[in-house]
Amino acid sequence: MNIEQIYKDANALLEGHFLLASGNHSSRYLQSAKVLEWPQKAAELTDALAAMIQDAGIEADTVCAPALGGVIAGYELARSLGVRSVFVEKVEGGMALRRGFEISRGEKIIICEDIITTGGSAFRAAKAIEALGGEVVAFASLANRGICKRVGSTIHAKPECALLQNTPLFALEDFTFEMHTPETCPLCSAGAGEAVKPGSKS
Repeated sequence: MNIEQIYKDANALLEGHFLLASGNHSSRYLQSAKVLEWPQKAAELTDALAAMIQDAGIEADTVCAPALGGVIAGYELARSLGVRSVFVEKVEGGMALRRGFEISRGEKIIICEDIITTGGSAFRAAKAIEALGGEVVAFASLANRGICKRVGSTIHAKPECALLQNTPLFALEDFTFEMHTPETCPLCSAGAGEAVKPGSKS
């Protein structure tokens, strides 16, 4: 499965001058919502992701996604795995499980995002689940920006990766785009205009 081509075909691999959730700038941007707007394609991707997780012997009771960006990917991964789907939402100071969702003590949870960059949102989701007594057994995403190490990749985790140590990350592909601080961004220096943010912060 050529994940990069799937993103290109869906016009989900954007080129321009973008502001990332981290505050950094990049000339390329992944817009997973454009891929996930087609349920058949979403199912194909999460079926492949589920197979990777199952092949690694990971067992889970529930998939939990950080809202808003991870909700569709998390729901589809839960369907692929045949388990329950819940999501956490931003609250002051972190994330929380709301809307009547409950987690049992010892419940095995996979935290699923559409894209993992630094893993900050996934980390906050994991802390919310652990505070309720759940056990985070894995992280998962359709795409990994190459800051965190995924299972099966030769890329090593960078210091800014926020994911829990010793908890595996499963993703379909690495996308290692260059990122720059606003002060060192070559597009800013070249007068490319203000960096835009196509997606919601996650």
